[in-house]
Amino acid sequence: MSKIPRSEYPRPQFVRDRWLCLNGEWGFEIDRGDSGLHRGLLERELEGKITVPFCPESQLSGIGNHDYYNAVWYRRRATIPSEWAGARILLHFQAVDYDSTVWVNGAEVGRHRGGFSPFCCDISDVAGAGDEITIVLRARDDGQKPQPRGKQARDYGPEGAIYVRTTGVWQSVWLEPVPEIALRRPRISPDLANRTIRPVTKKKHLANETKWI
Repeated sequence: MSKIPRSEYPRPQFVRDRWLCLNGEWGFEIDRGDSGLHRGLLERELEGKITVPFCPESQLSGIGNHDYYNAVWYRRRATIPSEWAGARILLHFQAVDYDSTVWVNGAEVGRHRGGFSPFCCDISDVAGAGDEITIVLRARDDGQKPQPRGKQARDYGPEGAIYVRTTGVWQSVWLEPVPEIALRRPRISPDLANRTIRPVTKKKHLANETKWI
């Protein structure tokens, strides 16, 4: 049995054979005033540890802090498998609450807003197969409008719900290689007149020339 929490592939309906789970121990620091970028949290080691993919409010994360804080920081080193040579390298986050910025080896590689939707960053321009990388994530969650508030009360305890808030990473993180032309997500459209289905293909050219279909 794996000691890595939630070590199964995160997308059972869209499985790829090659991937590297990044769940487990990460560096972690609470940034109550959201001043961490100015205080050098991007460059230095963080003060604490957390078990990903559990949120810091959860006991399973090793923290269990129910207080309110504006932002949290994560840091982890990983080595991209050398067998992935020639592929684009994607860094996936299945869910982070709420406003995420991601750096790899000090370079910003992506931003995302939304606590429930997955996102990925193509890190191929900053690292490749065989490289050791340092991943840093800042997750802001201030609960202010126009951000959907839900149960993100600014008090110590929950407000309008019987369970506590969720901040930062709360689903799996992983690395994955893809070819230059790759499927991003499956989509099937019904053709009722002919009693069949048809795949829907959309081509998107990203800045780094990866082609998603």
